[in-house]
Amino acid sequence: MHQLFLIAFTAVQSRAIVARTSAVASRSGALSPVARLSGDQGQTTAEYALVLLGAAGVAMLLLGWATKSGAIGKLFDVVLNEIVGRVK
Repeated sequence: MHQLFLIAFTAVQSRAIVARTSAVASRSGALSPVARLSGDQGQTTAEYALVLLGAAGVAMLLLGWATKSGAIGKLFDVVLNEIVGRVK
């Protein structure tokens, strides 16, 4: 879990560096090689990937808790009883 937070923190730092580099380059009128190589292309994809990793982590924790506590069986019983009750 710590790795996920480290990746998210690194992504935020990288975005701030790119923003500063782009601002300096736009003021000077020329793009440096670093600014050209570190644009925002792919940034959205990386953000989506981080969100998906976070959602998968939460889902795994929730599934682990529900399996150990027997909540899945109880939920299944409630749903099944409700469906059978409506059919009759």
